Amino acid sequence: MGVIWETSPWAFLFVTVFAGGGAAFMIGRAAARSWNPFWQAFLQVMLLSAAVRFLHWGLFAGATLESWRQSQGSLLSLHYYLVDAVVLLVFAAIGFSRQRTVQMLRQYGWLAVETSPLTWRPLRDAKSPPQSRRD
Repeated sequence: MGVIWETSPWAFLFVTVFAGGGAAFMIGRAAARSWNPFWQAFLQVMLLSAAVRFLHWGLFAGATLESWRQSQGSLLSLHYYLVDAVVLLVFAAIGFSRQRTVQMLRQYGWLAVETSPLTWRPLRDAKSPPQSRRD
């Protein structure tokens, strides 16, 4: 048992990073596409973290009906739940930020400029609409 992964780093990479991270990325992206605030994605990622925790327990922790009855194994481990939740929140935040940047630049291209794949900033001269000059 490690600080970050419970059984093996490969199980952590497969379940949390690849499967859970992909789903969390899509949750963040969907929240941004519907112009919802990030806290809604946060709540959904907390539910996803519980599902990822269940997959870790069910697939890699030797879960049986007897282990459930006796001690629940590591299914209810707050430490590993929080580790999974933090990793998934990072993926959701990346998906949310990327999608929101794309939306802002697509809809308000005259007001914003892309500064990185995850951020934008307002144009300096965006206070007034562009006007043609007559000489």
